Amino acid sequence: MTASPGYADRPWLGRLTAAQLAPVTPPPSVLDAFRAAVARAPRHPAVAYFDGRLSYAETDALSDAVAGHLAARGVRRGDRVAVMLQNTPHFVLAVLAAWKAGAIVVPLNPMYKSREVRHILRDSGAAALVCDARAWPAYLREAVRDSAVHTALTAHDTDFQTRDDVRVLGPGRDPQAAAATAGPTATLPAIPRQNHPDLPVHHAAAGAAPGPGVADLTTVARQGRPAPPHPGFAAADTALISYTSGTSGTPKGAMNPHGALSYNAVRQVTGHPVPEGAVYFALAPLFHITGIVCELAACFANAGTLALAHRFDAGAVLDAFLEHRPAYTVGPATAFMALAAHPAATPDHFASFRVISSGGAPLPPALVERLRADFGFYLRNGYGLTECTAPCASVPPHLEAPVDPVSGTLSVGVPGADTLVRILDEHGAEVPFGESGEIAVRGPQVVPGYWGLPDDTAKAFPDGELRTGDVGFMDRDGWLYVVDRKKDMINASGFKVWPREVEDVLYTHPAVREAAVVGVPDPYRGESVKAYVSLRPGASVEPGELSAYCAERIAAYKYPRQVEVLPVLPKTTSGKILRRELRERG
Repeated sequence: MTASPGYADRPWLGRLTAAQLAPVTPPPSVLDAFRAAVARAPRHPAVAYFDGRLSYAETDALSDAVAGHLAARGVRRGDRVAVMLQNTPHFVLAVLAAWKAGAIVVPLNPMYKSREVRHILRDSGAAALVCDARAWPAYLREAVRDSAVHTALTAHDTDFQTRDDVRVLGPGRDPQAAAATAGPTATLPAIPRQNHPDLPVHHAAAGAAPGPGVADLTTVARQGRPAPPHPGFAAADTALISYTSGTSGTPKGAMNPHGALSYNAVRQVTGHPVPEGAVYFALAPLFHITGIVCELAACFANAGTLALAHRFDAGAVLDAFLEHRPAYTVGPATAFMALAAHPAATPDHFASFRVISSGGAPLPPALVERLRADFGFYLRNGYGLTECTAPCASVPPHLEAPVDPVSGTLSVGVPGADTLVRILDEHGAEVPFGESGEIAVRGPQVVPGYWGLPDDTAKAFPDGELRTGDVGFMDRDGWLYVVDRKKDMINASGFKVWPREVEDVLYTHPAVREAAVVGVPDPYRGESVKAYVSLRPGASVEPGELSAYCAERIAAYKYPRQVEVLPVLPKTTSGKILRRELRERG
């Protein structure tokens, strides 16, 4: 008698292309991949920032000098360097420099406040901080007190452009003027910062503990200091300590190995029809694992050009699409909602792309079809976590993700050739195909654990397999579907309600731009369903209409008894809607 097929049979392999199935031999680190790109394409632009360009040779030399500065300041192999910046060339230089100095990068969300920064700096034991020049005197100088930080580098977001103007702010940009002033290897003028009033070197008062030494990153980068000897990373060495987004509690630092970054970067290149040297647009923030792997690392593995536009502004991003004509980007569903809602958006803005992917937040099927109808591109779904060093499932380039006919959930794709995904019950046993349970992942991209948290590591990674905390199911063809987070499940009169299912219904309403569903206390049901929505520009709808709309389409215990319309829903900088804040709002 033949046994029934199971997850170990990896039914998804039949969905993959030959390139996706072929074995890969990634370099030990992204730094090695970058240096290989420098060797074969030294004059090719590595970074494009509005009208400024940095070639691979220039980026290599500038990051060498920053690495030399860090080493001279006492940063050693295994030390942690926190990088708290928007999508600017300084971020790229800081990450490369930290790795060249043998350090571990700790990416920080630049929207964090003092308390959040203080927690991560102390938890990681960071020795250095790279941050915005305005944020340093405003609050970061105080945030580093009582931490191990002894060195700070500050950055001006108008550096590395040929014109020192307000282009980073987004509104009012002129893409025609930008195209006229941009060049493939623009020469960047020196911007003196040594005596800049915003950048005092910190001197402690008499009797006080000495503060960190402070310097301007751009000035340091142009001093021509040599880098320390090549650190010679092994694949198992830690490249990043990536703190989870904290949407559901205190952030934990996932230890992403160099080999995991390099593996996923190479798989991104081999799995997508993007030519070598292409432009990768950084729509996702680089401090997020999606941005640093799928944009920065994949771009360097492909000797491409990483196009940056500071922070997300829909108008500025659309202008940048016309200016740089990128072939690839990835971002959360909320970013594409904002782009689609912008009055200037046209199909031409997206015409250059070979692949456009979504990750980091649920992707409603209605949005995929709306984007295809209005702008002519197919938005490819994907699934990953910080603990998976970004992607562990994606939609193959020759296929489209199916929609589950029962729940209406869009598949997040299929696992990769070297990845094993299983669906488990509450006891850790596999459930049959088609049944929901916790998603578990094993593969070369899974991190070994959390920084300084052995108990949390043991719980989340039994025998090296990641228990994601996400609920989902897999069909017999290997398509993976993510239902929701375990902790977000609503118990209404004993019935389970997954917010994602209700949100997907709300997204089909023509007036709804964003939707989030939470459970709120109910004296009769225990919990009842409440929806928060924001509306598309020019749209109007009464809350009762949305409630009735859902009631016609899902079971009576699932539809939202309460609907509240907000101008915009709270989100992390990486685009995840913060259900926790909405629950606290009530």
